[in-house]
Amino acid sequence: MKLVRFGDAGAEKPGLIDADGEIRDLSGVIADIAGEHLHPDALTALSRTDPQSLPLVSGKPRIGPCVAGTGKFICIGLNYADHAAESGMEVPSEPVIFMKASSAIAGPDDDVLIPRGSEKTDWEVELGVVIGKPAKYVAEADAMDHVAGYCVTHDVSERAFQAERQGQWTKGKSCDTFGPVGPWLVTRDEIADPQNLGMWLKVNGETMQDGSTRTMVYGVAHLVAYLSQFMSLLPGDIISTGTPPGVGMGMKPPRYLRDGDVVELGIEGLGSQRQTFHADG
Repeated sequence: MKLVRFGDAGAEKPGLIDADGEIRDLSGVIADIAGEHLHPDALTALSRTDPQSLPLVSGKPRIGPCVAGTGKFICIGLNYADHAAESGMEVPSEPVIFMKASSAIAGPDDDVLIPRGSEKTDWEVELGVVIGKPAKYVAEADAMDHVAGYCVTHDVSERAFQAERQGQWTKGKSCDTFGPVGPWLVTRDEIADPQNLGMWLKVNGETMQDGSTRTMVYGVAHLVAYLSQFMSLLPGDIISTGTPPGVGMGMKPPRYLRDGDVVELGIEGLGSQRQTFHADG
């Protein structure tokens, strides 16, 4: 299934994408795409719903983040060897973990705000993994049983905040709107191999990133198992698994986003996003 949340920010309804690419309203079946409804058993039950029995959503509503109730937005740094190289850093011997504030979450086509004082706002297309069943101390062989599905995430980053000021990376990653998620939550059964998905990103129509999840250093199953050794993963948590090369920071000279720039990005089978960047105040 391709699950979607549509409507005004803060008042989204759950839906699914039917065979014709239309949105069907799921609000009479489930309250939201969140919590217990993300459990694999619940998703299996939901998959038995006939899309034709659901109300057709007319028009072109705003698409919201594809999952609600996200407690943790966990990111993995330097998880593509070629991206680590362009960043001038070594491939890590263990996954690099940092957090993105859940308040950064935005819809896939919402405007992104360039924060006050920013001079180095950058782009990163990433595969997002949504947790469906609680995970604690899970083995890698069992890790995928805890995954509800996948989505596109955009790990927008302010490099000066991230790397040139004191402290950890979080403040360069957590500005409002810096975490577009969606358009869809694609359930795990629809993606045969999350380690073989093409991914791309364009700025003002120019291709900047053109990669594949094949070149991940640490794959999805490893990351779920690894993270579960340090914290409980809960339904609705999102793991953003790293980006391929082609970010602005790695260019010579570096290139960063400015007011009015348009970024488009997508991942094979998971849909695409489009954001216009605007100066925040």
